[in-house]
Amino acid sequence: MDKTMFAMTVFFDGQFWSGVYERQDGNIYSVSKFVFGPEPKDYEIYSFLLENWKRLRFSPYAQADIAVQKYINPKRMQRSVKKELQNTGIGTKAQQALKAQQENAKAERKKYNRRLKELDRDYIFTQKQEKRKKKHKGH
Repeated sequence: MDKTMFAMTVFFDGQFWSGVYERQDGNIYSVSKFVFGPEPKDYEIYSFLLENWKRLRFSPYAQADIAVQKYINPKRMQRSVKKELQNTGIGTKAQQALKAQQENAKAERKKYNRRLKELDRDYIFTQKQEKRKKKHKGH
């Protein structure tokens, strides 16, 4: 049976408060990052997710490691929860997924800009050709 898991991490990245929303459906993993600006309250985060869920841009899907659930000693679980709470920042998988999303956007932007430059060069070339023909006709 496939499990669906969601995790959200809110952290201060030096300038703004940011949030990373991770979702895992079975073995499919994707992540989205967003900027809050000033420090958000719990109810602001909840309302943000309710209102902007459809506008979140998730990274391309990646393969996720599926962990098998087994019984964990309660004390060990307490230690792991404490360690998790002390851990600041975003997970490695999330960083990799965000980096892949950033690289895809960068490649698309480069492709678009290259096409614009080519069209601009073609336009300038045709203008020069017309000008040369016009000068030639004048004599």
